[in-house]
Amino acid sequence: MRRLSFLFIVLLSNAAYAQQRFTLADVVNTTLKNSLDIEIAKNNLEINSINNNIGNAGGLPTVNLNANYNENSTSVNQKLNNGNTIERAGARANTLTPNVQASILLFNGFRVKATQKRLQELELMSKEQLNAQIQNAVAEAMVKYYDIVRQQSYFRTIRQSIELSAKRLEILQAKKEAGLSNNVEIYQAEVDLNARKQDLQTQQLILDQAKTDLLNIMNMKPDLKIDIQDTILVDKSIVLDSVMKMIPLNPQLLSANQMIRVSEQAEKEIQAQRYPAVRFNTGFNYSRNYSQAGLFILNQSYGPFAGINLQMPLYNGGILKRQEKTARIDVKNATLQRDNLVNTLEAGAVRTYQGYRNALQQRDAELKNYATAQTLLDLIMERYKLNQATILDLREAQKSFEDAGYRLVNLSYAAKVAEIELKRLSSTLLKD
Repeated sequence: MRRLSFLFIVLLSNAAYAQQRFTLADVVNTTLKNSLDIEIAKNNLEINSINNNIGNAGGLPTVNLNANYNENSTSVNQKLNNGNTIERAGARANTLTPNVQASILLFNGFRVKATQKRLQELELMSKEQLNAQIQNAVAEAMVKYYDIVRQQSYFRTIRQSIELSAKRLEILQAKKEAGLSNNVEIYQAEVDLNARKQDLQTQQLILDQAKTDLLNIMNMKPDLKIDIQDTILVDKSIVLDSVMKMIPLNPQLLSANQMIRVSEQAEKEIQAQRYPAVRFNTGFNYSRNYSQAGLFILNQSYGPFAGINLQMPLYNGGILKRQEKTARIDVKNATLQRDNLVNTLEAGAVRTYQGYRNALQQRDAELKNYATAQTLLDLIMERYKLNQATILDLREAQKSFEDAGYRLVNLSYAAKVAEIELKRLSSTLLKD
């Protein structure tokens, strides 16, 4: 029976030899390289970087080439003052009017300046959004990485329990041969052993699915076999005051601040429409008219031109006034959203830190409890071999040991997740 149990465990574990080993650094680097969310944020930054140009703000001159050509076929019947008559059927006539025109904006209420500033703020906002997405993606990958470490710890605990259950069954069978045990105890031991084997298979499924989740975050093939060998080590040096001081540098908050400035510049763009717009226009005109009938067979003219164009807004149905009101509301909303985000980040930091400290304190106590449970289990096992403890004593000691193991790894995981979140909030996640 002991050999069969050992074989069962080996069959569940032998796939590890064909698995690809991943460290935490591998997971982080792969996520940074493959994350589609990060790629989208990079593309948005590139778009806003391209748009951040004075030409898009309307500050550069425009040069256009225009040309128009018309061909006509007409019938002419003309009587002149001198008594002559001109009659022509199907007379051809054509007109060609090409020109080159350049125009540059001289003044429009500083709208160009406001637009250019808005485009700059949009680019800066995209940079912060990219930074935030990087922090979020890395944090998500790290949490899932340590979840796999946690699930593997559960797996090892169940495997230890199977070994203990198999050993208990072996002892009972030896006792039965000596006439010191009965079938009831053996059957119960077999039921317990089979139940733990089922638990191991269930835990293997949970572990495999956790790995699939991590592969999804890293944008890798979901059926790739990966192996992670690590322990959960928690940074105990985090101080709440340090986290709170770093929150103003959180990329989400910096992006919200940029959004306020974007809205302010958009308001200035609208206000600029109340001022006159002045443009300087210049160019070169050419005109050619040809007709087979009429006073002039050919008439052409050409030459440069220059002029000033002035446009003064007087009334547009109150549209501009309403646009200004909505723009001011946009600024207020952006400010309120920023303030709400500050409250959310600060409250999240405090709550996470509370959980972080609590998990560390409980973990320290649970370490002692786990060691005690291990010692108790070893003692009960020895006493059981000597018929000085009952099977119920052994089962209770075994359950206490398993529960202590679960609590210990859960507390370590909770503390680690809180540590990751605190470092994400303080923008120090990638500085380790």
